[in-house]
Order: sequence, then C-alpha cells, then structure tokens
Amino acid sequence: METQAVNNIVAHSDMSFLSVLSNSDLMTTIIYFLLIGASVWSWAIIFEKTFLLKKLKWRVKKFEDDFWSGRPLMELYKKINGKPRDPMSALFVSAFKEWKRTDAKSSKLISVNQRIEQITRITLDREITEIETRMTFLSSTGSVCPFLGLFGTVWGIIGSFHQIGVTGNTSGIGEALYTTAFGLIAAIPAVLAYNKISSDIDKLARRLENFAIEFTTILTRQTENSLEESQDNDA
Repeated sequence: METQAVNNIVAHSDMSFLSVLSNSDLMTTIIYFLLIGASVWSWAIIFEKTFLLKKLKWRVKKFEDDFWSGRPLMELYKKINGKPRDPMSALFVSAFKEWKRTDAKSSKLISVNQRIEQITRITLDREITEIETRMTFLSSTGSVCPFLGLFGTVWGIIGSFHQIGVTGNTSGIGEALYTTAFGLIAAIPAVLAYNKISSDIDKLARRLENFAIEFTTILTRQTENSLEESQDNDA
C-alpha cells in the first residue's frame, strides 16, 4: 500500500504540461483545448488585423496624395475604375458616382447633398464593419478565458481533494492551477491587442469621416456652380 502511494506521488510529481495533460480528466482536457484554440485563433486575428491596418493606412495615404494633387476628379475616378482598394477610395467612388447621376436642370441642391451624405455614411459604415470583423472574438477571449481557466482550476482542486483522501498526494492542486495560467495566457494578449487595434480602427474611422465631410463640401460647391450655370443659361 505504501509502495503504491509512493509510486502515485512520483508519477504526479512531474509538473510538465504534457504530464499534466495526460493525467487530466475529460472536463479539464476539454478546457485546455478550448483555451489553446482560443489563444491560437486570437493570435491569427491579431496578425491579420495588424497587417490589414498597416496595408490600409499605406493605401489611404497614397489615395490622399492623389486626391489632393489637384488632378481632375473624373480622371481620378477613371483611374480607380470602380475597383477601390481601400475605404477612402471606396468613399470617393460611391459619392462621386452618386454626384455624376445629378441632373443640373432638375436637381435641387438640398436633395443632392442629402443623397451624397447618405451614400457616404452607408459606405463608411460598411467599410468599418468589414474591418472590425472578428474583433468581437478578441474581446470575448479577453473576458471569457480567465473565467474558463478559473473554472478548470476549481474543477481540478475538487478532484485533488478527492485524490488527497485516497492517496495523500497534494501535487494535484498545483496541476489544477495550470488552467488558470492558460486562461491568462490566452486573455492578456487578446485584451492588449483588442485595445490597440480598436484604437487604430477608430483613428482610421475619424480620418475617413473627415475626408467624407471635405469631399461632400467639394461636390456641393460643384453642384452649386452647375445649378448657377444652368439657371444662367435658362435666363
């Protein structure tokens, strides 16, 4: 009996993760794999969003340089050829396309401005929503994984107390803390990345909103000029 107890203590004294995993019950094993899966998927999202935002910032900067270079808007529109590669050029294409449909003889300035503002708002919401895809998973990982890890620890400690009563081995308590550690390992990077990426998305959104206002103002001026020319010709 004593020999068996000693063997159990030696067997459970190995605190490596593989050893802990091999000695875990079904519930704890499921928690481990959920936490590992959440961590891996979170890092995939982090890398994807980081590179996406970096690419979009570069493309937006390039489009702004073209837009403010003084070249005709029609020329820039034809250059994009209806295939915008970034949110700002998408705003430009949608607003300019709506403006092109304006008939100076039958349109009113207020209705034209309302249509342009509406289409830019819809386009902006669509572009930001697309960029924010899967961000909810990062937020959920940061808030749920610590509790999931804590649940695994509580579950493991309950099993450890039973093991102590049978064998007198207390090493299971230390093993039970692994799930809490894994929960924190999954949650901390997700929270930090979520805050950073959300901040970058907000900055990009404000940049797009400012461009939408400026571009709408430019189109409004051109619409006013077109209406004035139309009225002069009619007179």
